[in-house]
Amino acid sequence: MFKDEHVICVRSGKGGDGIVAFRREKYVPRGGPSGGNGGSGGSVYLRTSNQLTTFSDMPDQVHFRAENGSPGGSANKTGAQGDDIVIEVPVGTIVRLREAGTLVRDLANDGDQVLVVRGGAGGKGNNHFKTSTNQAPRKASKGEDGIEIWLSFELKLLADAGLVGLPNAGKSTLLSRLSKARPKIADYPFTTLAPFLGIVAGSGYRSFVLADLPGLIEGASEGHGLGHQFLRHVERTRVLVHVVDLFAEDPVGDYLRIRAELEAYGAGLKDRPEVIAANKTDLGDADERLKDLAAKVDTEIVPISGVSGQGLPRLVEAIFSRLS
Repeated sequence: MFKDEHVICVRSGKGGDGIVAFRREKYVPRGGPSGGNGGSGGSVYLRTSNQLTTFSDMPDQVHFRAENGSPGGSANKTGAQGDDIVIEVPVGTIVRLREAGTLVRDLANDGDQVLVVRGGAGGKGNNHFKTSTNQAPRKASKGEDGIEIWLSFELKLLADAGLVGLPNAGKSTLLSRLSKARPKIADYPFTTLAPFLGIVAGSGYRSFVLADLPGLIEGASEGHGLGHQFLRHVERTRVLVHVVDLFAEDPVGDYLRIRAELEAYGAGLKDRPEVIAANKTDLGDADERLKDLAAKVDTEIVPISGVSGQGLPRLVEAIFSRLS
């Protein structure tokens, strides 16, 4: 199951308490204070891993708690520090404070790590409070409490190029022909209920990651249909591939409607490099339809057929040219 939103609660460890102790050794008549400091509590970190695809790959767990620090010991021994915990999240995770919505970190690269809550400091033993006028203090301090916060995660997929277009434009078929990804393909709208990623190989050991994003409809940027749930995934794509059904009732209008939704969403999508994949040329004489589309849009058009494979090598090269 594709899951691109998640909420967890994290708590750092409490610091260990300092203790009151005195040296009681033979032949040391004035041993003095020897209470050690408490160990600091464990901290909580987030770290990205490309082994995780979505939040469904994370442990089925909401509460994460680091270990508490141990109390200090006699003979000025410092208590053991509590173990940190590292929570792995998918690459592309945006971390926010759940209540305030404040951005904590955008973890966009594999191996990115961020400290989200620091462990409490250990308390001081009575040896810490010894002064020239107080040689035998009988006080120690408590360790600091741990910090608990709720975090909300939002996933933005990392893809070099993204397939956008109306439902049934042929995006899933195209992804399955260009890569080894196997999205669900059928002749009814919203077949794709979750983004799919595939790796497209080109000549000269080149490759790029291609995302099939669920079909958008008019009003998607305002929350209509399914596509609005996944518009944020388009933000990280470097190139947009508009898949247009040449034999739809209004191919030009279909393209312009998708462009309007991307512009309404913002995030700089209207200025993203793009190419139009004019699909389904295998269904008949597409020349007139291609001429009409080319006359009304100012973007490179590559005629293709996701079924027969016609024009796919040229489309791949067009995407590579924009990526470079």
